[in-house]
Amino acid sequence: MSDTSWLRSSAIPTEHFGAASQQAPGLLQALTPLLREWLPRQRWFAGKGRPITGFGLVSATELLPGDGRIGAPGMLHLLLDVHQPDQRPECYQLVLGTRALLPPPLAPALIGHAVGGPLDGLTIYEALYDPRLAGVLLERLRAPGRAGELRFGCEDGGEIPAGLAPRLSTAEQSNTSVVYGDTFILKLFRRVAPGPNPDLELSLALGRAGSRRVAAPAAWFEAVGVYEEPATLGVLQRYLPRSKDAWELALQAVDEGADFAGEAAALGRATADVHLALAQAMPKAALRRPQIAVLAAAMAERLDAAALAVPALRPFRTQLRTAFHDLAELGDRGVVLAAQRIHGDLHLGQALRTPSQGWVLIDFEGEPARPLAERRRPAPPVQDVAGMLRSFDYAARHRDPTAAGAADWADRNRAAFCAGYAETAGTDPRDEPVVIRAFETDKAVYEVLYEARHRPAWLPIPMSAVQRLAQSPPGRTSS
Repeated sequence: MSDTSWLRSSAIPTEHFGAASQQAPGLLQALTPLLREWLPRQRWFAGKGRPITGFGLVSATELLPGDGRIGAPGMLHLLLDVHQPDQRPECYQLVLGTRALLPPPLAPALIGHAVGGPLDGLTIYEALYDPRLAGVLLERLRAPGRAGELRFGCEDGGEIPAGLAPRLSTAEQSNTSVVYGDTFILKLFRRVAPGPNPDLELSLALGRAGSRRVAAPAAWFEAVGVYEEPATLGVLQRYLPRSKDAWELALQAVDEGADFAGEAAALGRATADVHLALAQAMPKAALRRPQIAVLAAAMAERLDAAALAVPALRPFRTQLRTAFHDLAELGDRGVVLAAQRIHGDLHLGQALRTPSQGWVLIDFEGEPARPLAERRRPAPPVQDVAGMLRSFDYAARHRDPTAAGAADWADRNRAAFCAGYAETAGTDPRDEPVVIRAFETDKAVYEVLYEARHRPAWLPIPMSAVQRLAQSPPGRTSS
């Protein structure tokens, strides 16, 4: 079992919120036809395109007993294993509301009407749309302790006011967020795995280290006694009102033909600040020949799989593989790569410019599609840099993938970002051309596969990078 001493929660006596888990067979029987239809329509559901063959109840906790006869809503927290063909079951977190009748303002939250089981005759809906039920969740976070198999914790000295008005965030993402007033934002992780989620783990480490480049967590909750170690379910962080994300600012600059290099450099400095703080607060590692070989081999395997799925990638496969061969060769020559905890999925959409803190990085959970253990491993900081460099390319080409001047705009801002990073870190990412080319190539290959499947009109954006990276000469990168 891994060490979770970093996660401190104030204990209060365990409370009992009903016998939902004892009613599992009837509960699942009633919910299965509703969820089989509803889940695939959710933005955060990763199993789209494959049939759902069944569900397994991992945990059920009644957070608010309801009385359908008098119209009082109920609130039920579920962890469900979703079974699909040729896939390992994946656990999802659901927060369900129950009412006899759903008020018209909550119509978009409708899941369906239960027939049979303990919820017979009730309307089932997404609880986070309901201000009353979203408020119940905040109250649980304000009073650390246990509710069935859920444990709520908060930072020492953190004060969470009562009565903050909730509103569901409409942003498209792989999780679900609720904003409380203009003070806090609660992120619920839809896909759940044992162990601390990096978004909480790294944000806590940065907040406790005094970093101004993070929205510090105030509270969180987790599932306990379900897996071999607690599983993070949600984190409540400081909300940053009047902030603007770097993606929108970059798009505005492109559309107006404005300079963005100053912002890019400042963002590079902020990224280096975060890397330096994480290097001080979290364990580090050294990647030698065996680890570098495994890293390069995994990148080559992802390239081969993407080339099988996307014919446009195949003519470049041999040239792109040289990036991973060169990375492996570093290990063969005895080069050691410094590794540490990093953001893991850094791009312009993961940075906010705030009035009081300057640039702040958000969403430290890493790439949600990758296993949690992989996302928690130390990695070369250049991986984050490569992700941001790819994002500048996307911003330059978002209106027209073949726009004249797009490459120049991207190159200027890529260079400014690296220069800003070097100013703070003391090392320039461009001085590691082999490593940065390998990570940027790996990211571009992922983008090709994603765009081919989901946004074919955008496929020329990563393909332009593929052509550039396939011809990348040795030596210092041009970024």
